Amino acid sequence: MAEAADFQGMSPSPARRWLRRTGALIAGAPLLAGLLQLPAGPMAHAAEKGSPTDAGGSRTVSVSLDSLTPSAPSDGDTLTVSGTVTNNSKQAVTGAHVGLRVSPTRLTSRSAIDDAADRTGFQQSADGAEIGDKYTEKFDKLPPGIAQAFNISVPVKDLDLGSDGVYQLGVSLSGQTDAEPYEHVLGIQRTFLPWQPDGASVRTKTTYLWPLISPVHMTAETLPNQQQTPVFQNDDLAQELSPGGRLSQLLSQGSGLDVTWVIDPDLLASVDAMTGTYSVKGESGSVTPGKNQGVAKQWLADLEKAVQNKEVVALPFADPDLASFAHDGKNVTGSLSHLKDATDVAGSTVETILHVKPETDFAWPVNGAIDPSIVKVATSAGADKVIARSDSLQDNQLSYTPTAARPIGGGTTAVVADAGLSTAFEGDMTSAGGSTLAVQKFLAQSLMINLQEPDKERSIVVAPQRMPSGSQAQSMAQALTALQSTRWSQSAGLSEAAKVRPDPSATTKVPSAYRYPSSLRKAELPQSAFQQIEDTQDKLDNFKVILNDPSRVATPFGRAIDRATSTSWRGHTTQASVFRLDVGSYLQLLTNQVRLIDKSETKLSGRSATIPVTVQNNLMQGVDHLVLRLTSQQPTRLKVGNGPYYEQPITVSGGHSQSVKFTTTANANGRAAVVAQLFTQDGQAYGPPITFDVNVTEITPTVMLVIAGGVLLLVLAGFRMYTQRKRIAARQAEEECEGGPQGPDADSEQRGLNKGADGPVDTWDTEGSAMAPEQESEAETGADAPEQPSDPTPDTAPESADPSGAGERVDR
Repeated sequence: MAEAADFQGMSPSPARRWLRRTGALIAGAPLLAGLLQLPAGPMAHAAEKGSPTDAGGSRTVSVSLDSLTPSAPSDGDTLTVSGTVTNNSKQAVTGAHVGLRVSPTRLTSRSAIDDAADRTGFQQSADGAEIGDKYTEKFDKLPPGIAQAFNISVPVKDLDLGSDGVYQLGVSLSGQTDAEPYEHVLGIQRTFLPWQPDGASVRTKTTYLWPLISPVHMTAETLPNQQQTPVFQNDDLAQELSPGGRLSQLLSQGSGLDVTWVIDPDLLASVDAMTGTYSVKGESGSVTPGKNQGVAKQWLADLEKAVQNKEVVALPFADPDLASFAHDGKNVTGSLSHLKDATDVAGSTVETILHVKPETDFAWPVNGAIDPSIVKVATSAGADKVIARSDSLQDNQLSYTPTAARPIGGGTTAVVADAGLSTAFEGDMTSAGGSTLAVQKFLAQSLMINLQEPDKERSIVVAPQRMPSGSQAQSMAQALTALQSTRWSQSAGLSEAAKVRPDPSATTKVPSAYRYPSSLRKAELPQSAFQQIEDTQDKLDNFKVILNDPSRVATPFGRAIDRATSTSWRGHTTQASVFRLDVGSYLQLLTNQVRLIDKSETKLSGRSATIPVTVQNNLMQGVDHLVLRLTSQQPTRLKVGNGPYYEQPITVSGGHSQSVKFTTTANANGRAAVVAQLFTQDGQAYGPPITFDVNVTEITPTVMLVIAGGVLLLVLAGFRMYTQRKRIAARQAEEECEGGPQGPDADSEQRGLNKGADGPVDTWDTEGSAMAPEQESEAETGADAPEQPSDPTPDTAPESADPSGAGERVDR
């Protein structure tokens, strides 16, 4: 019955099926265990070595490709590859060797190049087989953490390259470890071989921009001397210019290359200022003399030599942030005028210092990102060409890279730089391995552009990062040196690229504002920054109109305002804010050097007087076109001039003070507040006003009567003395005519007369004593006596009860 269940056509029970499967597993377990313990045979090794993907094991050893020469080989060349291998594991690698692998097929697109560069781990199908044992370098042992160098040379003909194109070249290390005791790929590094042994039928015209741009270094300050010695924020610029510095390397690497120099005039002006006497701010705010004049002079001389017979593009002064102006600055009245000023001064600055005439009609927004407002702002400053980038003006419908020039309306041309080539050297180029890979990828992308449409002439522009580091500059120069010796590219200037006939299939539509990258938008200057800048400009306009030589202030502050809008402030929000504050504070310090001197309370003891007000000028130059206005706050009590206020023009020499006198008239006793304020001739208030009190103490009628009585007594006393002397003189003359009195009595009488004339008898009682009756009679007798030549002149004025006249001075 049990067997009947296994007959054909009959299904076994579930219990029987379970027993059969369990028995089979138990019976096969020893055999499976034995198979698993057997060592891997040659076929297993081959399967492992040829594994399509070995991402884990092929990263045990890191391979650095430090140099590859020539970068773009041709027939008859010998390719030399050198670098280092480093064991990253904790086990030693034995039986190792470095070999070269060429992909079995060439890459057919720019995206394929990007994919190959991003690939990790060994892939047999993509990386291909090694090129023979004789083109390898062997290592008996690679200890953990130890880097060992390799150098392999192979004739290009042995690489067995096919038709023109870009080939992937792999440099791999194969070996074994104790955990994996069989030879397999433990590390690989990929790069690219651009291959075009014969010249292209049509070469691609390539324009490479070589930027000389630096952060802001100069302040608005100058030392208070006739030379206006400039003050720098720090001495960082000297470090950049010194041998080995960033700007020094950019200049040395760019010299001799066929590039278009893109220069910020502010950099030239700053270096030129360093060639003379300059000062540097310390961390504590102290100012010390600069000592790097020689470095600055040498750099400028080398630059002038390098740019001769080369195209030079001058950006607006201080490289203003066009996107910030377009998105925030345009909302502040007057902001856009700074762009026009920065453009106007750019050409003259470059021509004066380098003695070459630059192009000034190019605008370069950050990263070439544009929208309609950015284009509008750029053209409003005088540019009719905007350097954009292909990741902003995208051509998604084209299978090839179009010519750079694009008409975008309004007579404006967008010169669209290639994004892939422009960003090729933005990474870390300090290591030889990173630099070599970047150079080879750049050349591969350049060749691929040519191969996309080999019979179509195109013009390509490369706009790298604004401020490349020294190592990035070296990598750029290495790539350009190789490119300019290739058979598929030829150099061209930026102006030439802008004039090339546009590709009719290329997009000319400027992307809308919502497509502007948010990462760039966050780094822009806020609207408050532009308002702060405009407030400073208003103060500057108000200040320079009073100066005898406005250029001494307008030029340094005008350039400082340009620097406050520089693109270099992106990512440095705090430093940008501090710079703007410093500019405004220093301008306020200068304007305060022309001011009114504070006055204390002034007292007037009459109905009218003059009040002096002092204007002090501590500037190095004279001021003019100022008006001082004195205004009475209680005009019914105190008038200034003929009304509630009075104005007088002011002119004060440098380092001097000037007192201005105002006539006032008091109508009542008490205090009256007076306000003194400086104004420019166009009616704008200049500086803070000062307020002081004038205390009027007018003379009362009673006091006037007492004074008049005293004056009357003095007059009467003088009149009596005058008549008395005339009477005595008349008697003496009469007696002399008659012979005079005789005898003792006569002498006695004469002595009495003399005593009466000169002695106590004639003394006037100043306390108000009345005259004796006989004296009154004598006074009346002598009242009409003729005046004698010996009579004294009266020293008192005639009696008057009127108030004292105007002209009393009050010096405060």
